Amino acid sequence: MSVVTDPARPAVAAEPKRPQQGRKGSFGFNTISPREKVARYALLVFVLLITIGPFLWQLSTSLKGSGEDIYTRIPRLLPAQPTFDHYKAVTDTIPVWDYARNSLVVAVLVVGGNVIGASLAGFALSRLQFRGRRIVLGLFLATLVLPGEVTIISQYVTVREFGLANTLFGVALPGMIGALNVLLMFNAFRALPLEVDHAAIVDGANAWQRFLYIGLPSVRGTISVVAIFAFIGAWDDFLWPLIVLTDPDKYTLTVGLQYLSGTFANNPRLIAAGTMIAFVPIVIVFATLQRFFFKGVEEGAVKG
Repeated sequence: MSVVTDPARPAVAAEPKRPQQGRKGSFGFNTISPREKVARYALLVFVLLITIGPFLWQLSTSLKGSGEDIYTRIPRLLPAQPTFDHYKAVTDTIPVWDYARNSLVVAVLVVGGNVIGASLAGFALSRLQFRGRRIVLGLFLATLVLPGEVTIISQYVTVREFGLANTLFGVALPGMIGALNVLLMFNAFRALPLEVDHAAIVDGANAWQRFLYIGLPSVRGTISVVAIFAFIGAWDDFLWPLIVLTDPDKYTLTVGLQYLSGTFANNPRLIAAGTMIAFVPIVIVFATLQRFFFKGVEEGAVKG
């Protein structure tokens, strides 16, 4: 018995051949071509030279001996005559440790004010319901548009009226609560599920208990980010301490190091050594909190 095929029925298309695995020139979605890989590494090296290059050059300059030329046509990072005499000369020229202590006092006040104040403000704006909350949040956003130089005169007048001119507390006061830090904490607290707050309220927890036992333990990474930013900003600040302080004994380290630029303008090795001394505390703080820093960068993101 013969089988009759229906000529009206469309023929079944042949299954397309799949590309062979490992075939030369074929790349999947998760693979990177050699050309793209070379471009990425070239971009990384370029960014590394821009960011790390000046630091390595300053470190190399501070370690070069007095008889070594630092203005060679071909730059040399490795000193031919490494020495630490320039660091000793800096400590003999200016009271570095006294200036560093003053900077540390200011930095501790600024970090403490931002950690406490920004955490409270961020929790209130994100988890509490009160009249004018959106207006307050908008004001914090608006302050980010204005540069610091616009309000520096009004800040000085306010500090002087409070009797805090020429004091370390007057230097730290304007930076003890930063608008950017408040917004960082606001975003971190807002990422927490609302159901947790509702459950705590049902159990009888008030706002302070929710803040201390639920909010803070969940945003420790963001608190580390705020602490690092506040410390770097307070430690590196130059203009505001220069305006507020008039007594040389109360100078911060960045202001005190200006004597090196005036006294040893022709010796960049001493200036580089002073710069490295001011840079070391920032490295220590970041190395201590880096584990929490990278954790805090992920907080506040959209979670699936």
